[in-house]
Parts: sequence; structure tokens; C-alpha cells
Amino acid sequence: MNQITFALAKGRLAKKAMEVLKGLGITCREMETETRKLLFTSDDGNYRFFLAKTSDVPTYVDYGVADIGIVGKDTILEENRSVYEVLDLGFGKCMMAVAGEPCKKELLQSGKPIRVATKYPLIAKRYFEQTQRSVEIIKLHGSVELGPIVGLSDVIVDIVESGKTLKENGLVVHEVIEPLSARCIVNSASLKVKHEEIHTLIKQMGIRLGEQK
Repeated sequence: MNQITFALAKGRLAKKAMEVLKGLGITCREMETETRKLLFTSDDGNYRFFLAKTSDVPTYVDYGVADIGIVGKDTILEENRSVYEVLDLGFGKCMMAVAGEPCKKELLQSGKPIRVATKYPLIAKRYFEQTQRSVEIIKLHGSVELGPIVGLSDVIVDIVESGKTLKENGLVVHEVIEPLSARCIVNSASLKVKHEEIHTLIKQMGIRLGEQK
């Protein structure tokens, strides 16, 4: 068969992805050892895996360096690369939301300009444009919850999982932008050249995930 290359987001998503693949009989013992390696080959030699920074995974898939990528929906939306999203893997569930102090709900509904702090400027800009509201986007790289607390922004756009961090900082979810989870993305050329292998693998992954629910 044609060798298939995976780009995996480092951390929990990569581990969960390998658990799913292991359930299909695709194993890679060298990934289970303590190592600083970033590129691995499956035990049967049919698959390659490399670990990448989360935001880079769609880029690797877009350029065809990887046939398949496994990454969060938030990254797919923010990076806006030309890839096919083919499967919702169902793990890593959370949501992208607009959050702020309780008193900011009125401002969000007023039609007045809003200052938004976020790690996801493209997602934030697109959302507020779709809802026809004027915003100033401030990109932050650290804890965006700090923005409203110190007066840098009115609200934030960020990933919300349990909501504990928001609550501890006096913030609440005002609007849900989109539910998020890990997704499987595919390079468009690979989908044609390696159609049979990729189609079969994606189908098997879908069945496996369905059995785990």
C-alpha cells in the first residue's frame, strides 16, 4: 500500500489519536518510549507519524507534507487552510465562546463598538462580522481572561472547557460561537492519489469511534 503520513498535534490529541489507531491494529512502539524524536514509522512500515505544534498541523496537511492531520476544530478555523475535514473524532470536546463580566451582556447587545481580546483573531473577527457588530480585536498570547479584568478589553473570545477559569476570574459565557472537538483533516491531492487507503482508514476510524461511544 502507499505509505500514509500523519501530522499529529503534540500532547493529548496525539495520544488519543494513537489510541484510536492502535484499536485498528496500527501500532508504533517507538512512540511509546521516552524520546525527543519527532518523526516515527509504524511497526508495519505502512504509516509515518510526526508530532507538530498544534497551529502548524493544517499547514503541513495543506502543503501535502502530511496526508492526514489530527487537530482541534479551533485550529482548523483559525488557520483557514485548504484542507478537507473528513471526520469528527469526538474527543477533546469544548467550545469557542464570547465571555466577559456579567455586566457586559448589555454592551454585546447594544450595537456599540466592542473591544475583544483573543488568541483567535480570525475566528473572533469572522463571528462579529457575521453578527454585524463593530469590534476592535486585540491578539494576546497568554491568559486572555486577564484582558477584561485589567480593562484591556470588554470581552474575550476563547476556548471554554469546564468554565472553572472563567468563574474564578469573575467571568461568564455570554455567547457560544461553535462547539469544538478533535477533527481529522486530509490533503486534497492525497485524497485523490491515495483514495482507497485513506477512504478505508477514515471509515475504520469512524466505526471504531462509534463502538467506543
